[in-house]
Amino acid sequence: MSLSTTERTTGSDTRMKAVTANEYGGPEVLRLDTVPRPTPEPEEVLIRVRASTVGPANSAMREGRPFPVRFFSGLRRPTSIPGDAFAGEIAAVGRDVTRFAVDDRVFGTIAPESGTHAEYVCVPEEGTLELTPADVSDAEAAAVADNGLTAMLFLRDVADLQPGQSILINGASGGIGTFTVQLAAHVGAEVTGVCSTRNVDLVRSLGADAVIDYTTTDVVGTGETYDVIFDAVGKGSFAQFEDVLNPEGLYVTTVPSVGILLNMVRTRLFGDKRAVFAATGMKPADVRKKYLGELRAFLDAGEIRSVIGRRYPVAEIAEAHRYVDTGHKHGTAVVTLE
Repeated sequence: MSLSTTERTTGSDTRMKAVTANEYGGPEVLRLDTVPRPTPEPEEVLIRVRASTVGPANSAMREGRPFPVRFFSGLRRPTSIPGDAFAGEIAAVGRDVTRFAVDDRVFGTIAPESGTHAEYVCVPEEGTLELTPADVSDAEAAAVADNGLTAMLFLRDVADLQPGQSILINGASGGIGTFTVQLAAHVGAEVTGVCSTRNVDLVRSLGADAVIDYTTTDVVGTGETYDVIFDAVGKGSFAQFEDVLNPEGLYVTTVPSVGILLNMVRTRLFGDKRAVFAATGMKPADVRKKYLGELRAFLDAGEIRSVIGRRYPVAEIAEAHRYVDTGHKHGTAVVTLE
């Protein structure tokens, strides 16, 4: 009997390297371990992961805070391999797969599931998965699948940003912020980015109409107001930015907290300004897939680009988390699995 595609590709090697943790805590709880390699179902592809990303959401899952994240990662201790964005190539395909073939370069996300901080991951053929443009590196593609997709979903589905509207992006030089600046400018919005002195030129080069250096200027004291405030780093609060929101304005954050959840309830009941938190991974799969396809087209056409701040081999995953935990991440932090 002839061997299946999966058997020909994986052979007798059924183990892989992956990041694991036996408890919640700081970066030191992370370790590189050997675990069983997944096997694709008939409608899945097995991807050899070359690059993934680390961001504030990964830190939250590592710490188990705020507590609701434990409903995804495990109530008492982490029970899954971290990471959701990926880029690499297909190592094997299930027998029913028709869209992809072995050796295709691909990128995407398995959110709200996790498991991409590993050498291999299985992804449904119809999941959030696209072919990687020829001239785009795995690191750049993984950044798009993580932060680019988050920026797109928030601008389109949460903020419904329109041409001519004004948007303030807090954390404009970070992973999500750098994509938000580019996508908001692409929409035709009036874009103001907030960052530190060393990143002013970068944010302006990405398409911002104005840049505020928070080390020298108080955003609230400028006298400017905005239709949308996108807190891409979660360092601010609705209370801090409420006075610079226009009537019927929207404050959006990517970081969950008790404060934002309470303000979401309050602003739905009172006033004309709203506070919103939304999790990218909880958006419908068909929406995520559609937007990843659009991002691929933008990337292939050179209309957006990834800003890679730092790269870490997976063996230095704890150092990658320490960098993210500083709260001063520049661009996307990438983890490589070569």
